[in-house]
Amino acid sequence: MVDFHQNGNIATLHNLRTRSHAEMTYELETFAQTRKMSLILPCLYSELETEAMPNILAELAKVTYLHRIIIGLDRADEAQFRHAKAFFSELGQNHIVIWNDSPRMKTLEARLVDMGLAPSEQGKGKNVWSSLGYLIGCQDSAVMAIHDCDILTYTNEMLARLIYPVANPTFPYQVAKGYYARIGGAQLNGRVTRLLVSPLLIALKRVVGDRDYLDYLRSFRYPLSGEFAMRTNILPDLRIPSDWGLEIGVLSEAWRNLAPKAVCQVEIADAYDHKHQTLSPEDAQTGLNRMSTDICKAIFRKLAADGTVFTNNVFRTLKATYYRSALDLLEAYYSDAKMNGLTIDRHSEEASIELFANNIMRAGQFFLENPHETPFIPTWNRVHAADPSFMQDMQKAAAADAEEFA
Repeated sequence: MVDFHQNGNIATLHNLRTRSHAEMTYELETFAQTRKMSLILPCLYSELETEAMPNILAELAKVTYLHRIIIGLDRADEAQFRHAKAFFSELGQNHIVIWNDSPRMKTLEARLVDMGLAPSEQGKGKNVWSSLGYLIGCQDSAVMAIHDCDILTYTNEMLARLIYPVANPTFPYQVAKGYYARIGGAQLNGRVTRLLVSPLLIALKRVVGDRDYLDYLRSFRYPLSGEFAMRTNILPDLRIPSDWGLEIGVLSEAWRNLAPKAVCQVEIADAYDHKHQTLSPEDAQTGLNRMSTDICKAIFRKLAADGTVFTNNVFRTLKATYYRSALDLLEAYYSDAKMNGLTIDRHSEEASIELFANNIMRAGQFFLENPHETPFIPTWNRVHAADPSFMQDMQKAAAADAEEFA
């Protein structure tokens, strides 16, 4: 999307098609001589069997500026871990596959449980948190990036554009958030961003009033993207949500810890497609049904922490305001899609809006009934304070797994 618009809250770094990937790669190689860069890949074993992952691996094998790749592997047994190690052996960079379900890792998790510091649930948040702990323990990287492992349209130019703003020592950015157009199969995708987050932020501004935090979130063109890059000095104090609110949670942490001038968003692809979650209207614990509730809770928690008072009446008003805002945006999305030769199923889109509206109330009720909930995994600074040897023991466990199951 070639433009140069700036929203005034955070910097937007566009792809104006005036610079080659080769030139950017050369500059990243220069930065890497004094600022080591690492990549974290939170991965389910099942993703190794998709059409996306072999292409991602082939593209990453070409990258010359990465110092280390950390693959956090979830939902794998011993045979699958062995297969994963062989699968990722194609990578020429220094890399490690961390078997999160290994007996050694489960023993370490039990130590966290005994200290009251364990993640409250399994999932991507825990995977990312564990991988960050391993990276912090290495103490040798100045810059890190994270991206998903189900990107069907992946090229390593995505990584170059994602990591460049925080790798460039002359730039002020501590956090870079990737954005792109969600298009696949001649359809306009990205339902949760389009039909939940955008209209919800509009509705919140109308119901609870102007909040700098709401303006900040609204500045991101794709707030739910799984692509981040950060300077590693901010990682030990980063609070990672343990549920589907991970992406909103990380943006909220950047808002809490950094000045807006230290955060940017960067266009990393013309079009982007990955695995699509089902709506799962019949099951509140899976798919977009669960995701939408967790995202709402993450936003409500942050606003409450900044002093916003929520009541049942506020949530009822918010639901009604959201519903009207979402339908208005749906009309704009339909026109946009039609003009660009894309399709939108208006019936299923409205069904999604109705589900999300109900989940705003569900998330609000949960928020009111659980005022003492601790939704974040403890920071690594806190873990280190409670058990100074934990990160070192985690590195030893990962190395022992890699050697034993070679």
